[in-house]
Amino acid sequence: MYQILIEALVDSAKTIPLLLIIYIGIELLEYKFGNQIREWVAKAGKTGPVVGAIAGSFPQCGFSVIATALYNQRLVTMGTLIAVYLSTSDEAIPIILAQPDKAYLIWPIIGVKILIAVISGYGIDLIFRKEQLKIISHIESVETGHDNKNHHHEVALTETACCGHATCIEVDKFNVKEVVWHPIVHTFNVFIFIFLSTLLINFLFLKLGLVIFDNVFLIGLIGLIPNCASSVAITQLYLKGAIGFGSVVAGLSASGGLGLLILWREEKNKKTFFKILVLLYVIAVIAGLVV
Repeated sequence: MYQILIEALVDSAKTIPLLLIIYIGIELLEYKFGNQIREWVAKAGKTGPVVGAIAGSFPQCGFSVIATALYNQRLVTMGTLIAVYLSTSDEAIPIILAQPDKAYLIWPIIGVKILIAVISGYGIDLIFRKEQLKIISHIESVETGHDNKNHHHEVALTETACCGHATCIEVDKFNVKEVVWHPIVHTFNVFIFIFLSTLLINFLFLKLGLVIFDNVFLIGLIGLIPNCASSVAITQLYLKGAIGFGSVVAGLSASGGLGLLILWREEKNKKTFFKILVLLYVIAVIAGLVV
């Protein structure tokens, strides 16, 4: 057991330098372009699913939160919201990048997830066309200044993501806390998740030999857990060969990050929340099985 503990600690610690560099790089990109992308999503209208799928693939946990906030105010369609959830990979991309010899695995995951997100997003908007048309009409009213004066859409930008990280960065003022301190805190948190998941995986491999984790339905359920720990565990399982490509696609597609928590908290109609939750899981599982 002691040897397993040391091996897990050493393996996890090796990722820290690259993870910190990657998270600082992501933060700088978001600092420069984040608000533009959010505005792009908010104004996408009928093209929302493809815009949401591309924006969601950016390795930053805040987009699922902001997309949820926009949906709660009916500024994006349900198809756009689910497209963002499906394309979001949470911590998967930084963790894979932190192991340069595994970096080639990123592109198939991103490509497949964006394709799934676009197809599913437009399919959902087609199925729920009546709701989609209402939202599109509302978006047009906001853009033309004819919206209800009691609607305060600016609160969509006040939600926070992981570690208290703001989803809207003030681009006119360099914020050291957001651009430098947040990546440090986030790197530490992800390191803890990597260490714990690696320790558990190594222990199960030792005790059970070939661990039967490779179950699309199970990994999809794990992905629904609204915490970055789920994407860390799924990615680690994939990198260690415990699950296949279909399972990692299912798990990471179901992983909407903190967006699901925001949806549960803010969505007044809980039936809508469960409808989105079920759709997300079913699509993720079907995609995993097809892959």
